[in-house]
Amino acid sequence: MCSTRLSLPPRIKILEALGALADGRVKEEGENFFSVVSSDGSRTYRVYVEKVGQREFRACSTDNGTVYRGYVGYPIISAMMLLGHLERNLEVEKALSGIPWRKLNETLKRYALVENEVMKTVSSRGVSPKSVYAVVSKVMSELGKLVITLDEKVCGADVAKEEGVD
Repeated sequence: MCSTRLSLPPRIKILEALGALADGRVKEEGENFFSVVSSDGSRTYRVYVEKVGQREFRACSTDNGTVYRGYVGYPIISAMMLLGHLERNLEVEKALSGIPWRKLNETLKRYALVENEVMKTVSSRGVSPKSVYAVVSKVMSELGKLVITLDEKVCGADVAKEEGVD
């Protein structure tokens, strides 16, 4: 088993995880296994999350953030939320539904710009950005207290690197 500890993600990945849940793009595929479909539907990420201790998890995902950058990617975060290991907020989730994350990330190229666009959408849907930021801060704090160890072999992320799959 690979023993690389995943680092904390960019804060915007919490928003992407909540959006994936709101859109129904996170599906449990069996014990500890999930599939998460990208916002534009072009990719499906394989995800594995297993609680192995009080605050310890073994996980993997075939998304770029996890595979290439070594942080807890939004597919892992969304699976952990679905399992009840991280906080969810249904009002915030609903406000984040239908966001074209991939398109925004590729077009704007900077998370701060994407976040500004997303907050405009959230505000137009009647949810205060302040309440969204509170949820993000809470989840980031929860993640910071956990040890999430990458095990690439469980979901084939080692193959994803070789094949260029993300």
